[in-house]
Amino acid sequence: MSRQTDADEQKRARLAAALRENLKRRKAQARARRSTGAVAEDETTPAQADPDRS
Repeated sequence: MSRQTDADEQKRARLAAALRENLKRRKAQARARRSTGAVAEDETTPAQADPDRS
């Protein structure tokens, strides 16, 4: 029974580590988009940025 508990704990630890890495990656992607997005917004007019808006 303790073996199952150890397996569960290891699984939880792996999941927690994977979630932390995923969060780090997503934050880095968001920072990259924000820094490149600011440049892209400066280069486009509002009509170019959203063609559906008039």
